[in-house]
Amino acid sequence: MSTNTSITYRDAGVDIEAGDALVEQIKPFAKRTMRPEVLAGIGGFGSLFEMPKKFKNPVLVSGTDGVGTKLKLAFELNKHDTVGIDLVAMSVNDILVQGAEPLFFLDYFACGKLEVGTAAQVIKGIAEGCEQSGCALVGGETAEMPGMYPAGEYDLAGFAVGCVDKANIINGTTIAVGDVLLGLASSGAHSNGYSLIRKLITNSGIDFESDFHGRKFKDVVMAPTKIYVKSLLKLIETLPVKGMAHITGGGITENVPRVLPAGLTAEISKTSWALPPLFQWLQTQGNIADIEMYKTFNCGIGMVVIVAKEHAVVAQKLLQDAGETVYEIGHIRAQNAGVAPAVVI
Repeated sequence: MSTNTSITYRDAGVDIEAGDALVEQIKPFAKRTMRPEVLAGIGGFGSLFEMPKKFKNPVLVSGTDGVGTKLKLAFELNKHDTVGIDLVAMSVNDILVQGAEPLFFLDYFACGKLEVGTAAQVIKGIAEGCEQSGCALVGGETAEMPGMYPAGEYDLAGFAVGCVDKANIINGTTIAVGDVLLGLASSGAHSNGYSLIRKLITNSGIDFESDFHGRKFKDVVMAPTKIYVKSLLKLIETLPVKGMAHITGGGITENVPRVLPAGLTAEISKTSWALPPLFQWLQTQGNIADIEMYKTFNCGIGMVVIVAKEHAVVAQKLLQDAGETVYEIGHIRAQNAGVAPAVVI
């Protein structure tokens, strides 16, 4: 059946003017993240970035990630100002473990109906994460797709590109028996394990506004992922670092082996740091076995750094001076038959 009524894109649920308004709101956030190498950033069809001249034999390192079901809590709590930090952290911490300095970042924000205020909060958090990691927010995509997402919900993805001199790539090949594992404290659950966390919250009936060891529970469970870029780049410039592991999905016991050569085991002592209150609460609520805890959550250790024994004390001091809380959590030994490449004892 034909009609004489003119149909617009807005009638179909897409508001181009709202998208334009969002771009104008986020330009000041992005501007604060700019680096001198940015030749053309937000607004163009593509972003131009000149390779920093300090790299002699540059190798690009890229990473992409999301925030996972932590977003469901953001929707429930109407708290959108920190998930952008999570988004940046997940990618820049990943490329950092190979010794790469993050250079620039792009985001993808998808929703059913664009709420400019909410999206601006999210992207302001993305810009904050970029500032914390020293990389430029050079662009992204805001996709308004009616019918794809429930009202008030959205999805996020992020993309980071960094650079490292080829001679300085950290790949774990020099890790040897006797090397020391330093654990850098996490800020909370970061962005992993939230499907289980949400289930335990629902089962417990805990009030998000309730006091939890001096903070509101919602602030503890939504604490943004720690970004380790600046402190670890300082360490890399000063001392030889043999390997690093970003403790994300798969926890401590699944991520540390990713950087170990064959035939070695990382022996980690669980008494070398205190299990933070949030993880104690989660373990109690779910009656979760230790082995499950260490392969699901970071359990208070967000990044593991592997150095030679003779460098351990200096490395720990340098990281502490850079503002990190650091624990010597274990050492590298020969792998015994039938033993996993990472064990927590």
